[in-house]
Amino acid sequence: MNTDKVALEGMEFYAYHGFYEEERKIGNRYSVDIEVTTNFEKAAQQDDLSGTVDYVQLYEIVKNRMASPAKLLEKLGQDIIDSVFATFSSVAQVKVSVSKHNPPFGGICAKSKITLERIRS
Repeated sequence: MNTDKVALEGMEFYAYHGFYEEERKIGNRYSVDIEVTTNFEKAAQQDDLSGTVDYVQLYEIVKNRMASPAKLLEKLGQDIIDSVFATFSSVAQVKVSVSKHNPPFGGICAKSKITLERIRS
């Protein structure tokens, strides 16, 4: 199995996620990193985009999901993974991290972060 990787790091969004209603009204800054495992041997040999995962499409998946409010970062991460698997049949594995900057819990914390990693079943 090839372990070729395509990744997007440090994508930033202002979005309206959070467990508390106030968070979903005010919004916050979020960061997302995503890495997909695929086989891009064809792209590497033939210089052909159809032989890899188009990172423009990958960005659009993340952007679209971040635009739809959720209570939990875990839900956002899983939805992103499900969309990647549905869009790219060549992807064998997805790892995604979602961070909320300055989470509102009354203490100093730069960000809260979840990371999910799933293998296509």
